[in-house]
Order: sequence, then structure tokens, then C-alpha cells
Amino acid sequence: MKPIKEDVLWGSYYSACDSMCPPASVKNIFMLGLNDFNHQKLKSLKNFEHYRFYGLIPPEEAEDVEEYDIKAMLDDLELKLNTFNGSVDSICTYIDFPMSMMTPILRPKYGLPSPSLESIVKSQHKYWSRVEQKKVVPDNIPKFCKVNPFADDPFATVDIPFPFWVKPIKSVGSYLGFHIKNRKEFDRVMGVVRQHIGRMAGPFNYILDQTDMPDDLREVDGRWCIAEQLIGGRQCTLEGYMFHGKLHIHGVVDSIRHSNRSSFSHYDYPSMLPKSVQERMTNISKKVLKQIGYDNHPFNIEFFWNKSTDKIWLLEINTRISQSHSDLFEKVDGTSNHQVTVELSLNHDPKFPYRKGQYKRASKFFYRKWEDAIVKRIPTPAEIAAIENDIPGVLVDVKVHEGQRLNDMFEQDSYSYELAWIFIGADSHREIMQKHKECIGRLHFEFDPVSNDQPVGQKIETTS
Repeated sequence: MKPIKEDVLWGSYYSACDSMCPPASVKNIFMLGLNDFNHQKLKSLKNFEHYRFYGLIPPEEAEDVEEYDIKAMLDDLELKLNTFNGSVDSICTYIDFPMSMMTPILRPKYGLPSPSLESIVKSQHKYWSRVEQKKVVPDNIPKFCKVNPFADDPFATVDIPFPFWVKPIKSVGSYLGFHIKNRKEFDRVMGVVRQHIGRMAGPFNYILDQTDMPDDLREVDGRWCIAEQLIGGRQCTLEGYMFHGKLHIHGVVDSIRHSNRSSFSHYDYPSMLPKSVQERMTNISKKVLKQIGYDNHPFNIEFFWNKSTDKIWLLEINTRISQSHSDLFEKVDGTSNHQVTVELSLNHDPKFPYRKGQYKRASKFFYRKWEDAIVKRIPTPAEIAAIENDIPGVLVDVKVHEGQRLNDMFEQDSYSYELAWIFIGADSHREIMQKHKECIGRLHFEFDPVSNDQPVGQKIETTS
């Protein structure tokens, strides 16, 4: 099939549809922020031959929060869609803020099925979300309170004992999320937050202005934070979707953290939590999603289970599939979770497959560096191809480039830097760990130290 050129679009990705595919059965799918890695994952979709995928918003722009002028982005997207020579059958994304909040603004303008913007914002506004959760699952959420970093005394509203977490009302990748041990640390963090919170607050506040928020919550905008009681245990994520008022869970993924309890080490699928615990988490998810009016959309909800107390804690709601899980589902179930996003956007029940993949288990590992540095060398494409060829079930996605300063990376947690994602499929956990060890031994990165006169980039330093 010859590509159809569309100059108004950033780029076009094409399905395997050939001349035998009737034009009326071909759907044009517009995906915000679509990149090459995720396009490869789309090829596992059951109806891939009937879809043409178009990338709206270049991936580099989707990740550049400095350029998040939401109104300008929406205007540009409408221009591209309005000048497209064909039907607009779907607008969707797998990316968090702001893409996940732009699709419910765009979809109604093209007569497409959509969750309500209010339900998306209720899920993503950390304080508003906790207020709604408290109404239906009060025993499964931590103590929380709002914090205004710009108040004369931000600590005045804190009624949670140390230690606790402080996070912006809206953030991405744990950006500006800090574990607070004492008052001195709190005051220092508030100074950092005041300096950097505007990066996300401005774009988020534009979205809030489109939403009918309760009067008693309206002042708590993107420039505010939330403080939360520490919660913990074995962490997992329920990924699923709501379709016509009914909840479906298509997978539960375990999230394993490093010893610092902040940075993820890897994700494991399927979960090894007891089925009874997974069922209780499902019931909690159902209550919360119905409370906020969430429907016809994918989600992933993060939980903790404290084994010693049998306590379940709801951590947060994400209004999208997790691209971190896409390869895991493909390896174990036979189809990427992009199927859920695409089919729902067309108002179809995704009917996600179960255990139809090549492997019994799959994991995603985060290959990290803990200190700032300049990237001198990354694994070459030939080296990565050799690793993937020699170790069955391995896929490596390098996240840095030569000459890059790690501190300039965005969407990182406050304590480390992601150098690469390593996806592994196998028939046992032991085999996965063996493959991971071999893979790490062959990934060759080199770094130069950072000199004192080089300015600090995105990473926020809070230690004195």
C-alpha cells in the first residue's frame, strides 16, 4: 500500500490495509503524540488491517512541557482535523497530561463518543479526586489535606504528622513529588515548588477553566499541592476500562520499587497478588469510577496492599492505558493494550484477549542512573539489535541521547534518571531475571561528569 500524503499532519502511520480492504471499512485513527515505538505496538491490534493511524502532535512536542500552550495546541489540532481529506473516526492518546485531557475537549466537536471532561479532571486533580474517593471508599485512602505553597504560612493547613508526601495537584512522572520528614524539609521543598510549579500549573489551569468545578474547590488550582499520609505495601496497577456503565479489568500488573521506595525497579505481569485481593481492588475501582461519572474510557488505577494488616490503599487514578504495560500485554495476552484505547474511541467493546500471547510472564525494567551526568555514549542500534536477536523476548528502548545532560530530562522522579526501558518475556520469573542480567551486562553507556559551572536543568535538587 502506498502512503497517503497529508501535509496538514505531523506524520502519518499506515495500516497493513491493501486494495482488497473496502474503503468504507477503513477507519482513520488520530493519535496524539504517536511515536515509532507505540506504532509498533499498534500492529498487534485485532483489526489493524482496517485502521489508518495518524500522528497528531509530534512526540517531541508532546513531551515538551515548556511549550504547553493548550489553547494554541487545540486550535492547531482542529485546523489539521478540519482540513483532513477524509473522515475523522477517532481521536485518542496513550499519553498523560495534557493529551489525556485534550481528547475529551476535541471529540464532541467531531461527533465522537467521549468521557466527560469533568470525569477526567476529577480523576487527575489529586485533591478533587481524593474528595470524591472519600465519599465512597473512605477506609481505602490516606489522610490528606490541601497546601498552598504561596500562602504566608503554607504549613498552616497541614494536619498530617511527619513524615508525609507533598505533591502538586497535577503532575507527571512524580515531578515535584517529595517525601517530607520534618518542618525544615517542608519549608525548603515549598521554596522549590514555588519556583517550578508553574510549568504544569498554567496548562492545567486552562483545562480547569473549561470545567464546572464546585465553588468550594475552585480555588485549589494547579498552583496548589496536596499533602498525604504515607501508605505502602505491595504495589500494583489495575488496568481496565468502563464501557456503557460496566467495568472491565483486562490485567493486573505488579510494580516493584527500588529500596528508596520512590523509584520503580520493574513491572511484572501477571500480578502475583492473591486473587481475593485483586477482586477487592476491582470493587473499590468500580465504586470510585461510578462516583466520578467515568465511562467509555480506559483507565489504570494504582493500589497498595499491606500484607500484614490486609489493608488496601488506593494511590491514584490515571485516565489512559499505560504504555509501560503495552508490550507486557502483547507478550502474555497476544495484543497490546492499545486495543482498548482504539476500540473504545470507536464506541466498540474491546473484548481484550486472555493469555493468547507467546509467553507466560513479562516484565518492564527501568535501567537507571542515580547521579547527574552528561551522556557520552549510548548503545548503538547494532548493539541493541544483537541483544534483541540473541535473547528471545527482549526489547530495549533507550531514553537518552549522546550529549544530553540527565538533569535536562523531564517526567523523571525526584531521585533518579531513566536511561532505558527493557521489556522481557519468558515462562517464569527466574528466566526473566536471568535475561535481565544478561541484557544489563551488554548495554554499554558512558558518561562524563557535570562541572560546577553547568546550570541545573529539569531535575529539582532539594538537599542543601
